[in-house]
Amino acid sequence: MTQIPITVDITTYPAEIQPLLRNAKLYESNGHSGAATIFIDKDAGYFLKSAPVGTLERQAAMTRFFHSKGLSTAVLAYLSHENRDWLLTEKVAGDVSSTTKYLENPTRLADTLAQQMALLHATDFTDCPVPDHTTAYLASAKRNYVNDTYDKSHFPDSHGYQTPAEAWAAVEAGSHRLGRETLLHGDFCLPNIMLDNWKFSGFIDLDGGGVGDRHVDIFWALWSLWYNLKTDAYRDRFIDAYGRGRVDKDMLRTVAAVETFG
Repeated sequence: MTQIPITVDITTYPAEIQPLLRNAKLYESNGHSGAATIFIDKDAGYFLKSAPVGTLERQAAMTRFFHSKGLSTAVLAYLSHENRDWLLTEKVAGDVSSTTKYLENPTRLADTLAQQMALLHATDFTDCPVPDHTTAYLASAKRNYVNDTYDKSHFPDSHGYQTPAEAWAAVEAGSHRLGRETLLHGDFCLPNIMLDNWKFSGFIDLDGGGVGDRHVDIFWALWSLWYNLKTDAYRDRFIDAYGRGRVDKDMLRTVAAVETFG
């Protein structure tokens, strides 16, 4: 995540947020979530996201829910203003787990992430605002399949499919086994897990969260370790630390097929 100093016309922002922007150092914070994000360097720090109206509603709801479980930061405001959504949150302590100091100890990193995922997946999801991630997940894949939206280029070869037809056949064959029994992050990648000197401090970017199948998170964690470490050598380490008996390789291939239509 890079941060670039910026100046803004605070009158173009919602009135409720303007006092926080006044006399603060502001930075453009470019992550990978797709929303425009500003870091407000005041007090302990704040992040302000903006995106088309309605698109941050799920993230706001899931962040509040995760915060209630001690797993994320506080939502200070969720507003719609001039056809934009605005989401203001407190900064989570520490750094993203894709920071060099963590990547330099990949064995410890794989263990840390797996252990935190196991704790997440054991969390009570009663009253989760997204009680059925799986149905929407599969519906989105089907829409993209019908619209010829298919991309396997960023997946490891071990999970690749040669054609859209091959991938969709795998979705149809295995999707009925995708469950709705686990609280998910939904995008369990290194830039979305914050560590403070190796201690877990919170999840960020929770717009894909909800109750679904644990293999969605497992797939993305394995992919992110491969992507950030430039090797698949820590795949088995992660699976063992999470619990090998809880990982179904066929389900990972099904999720991989769904994600090619993501």
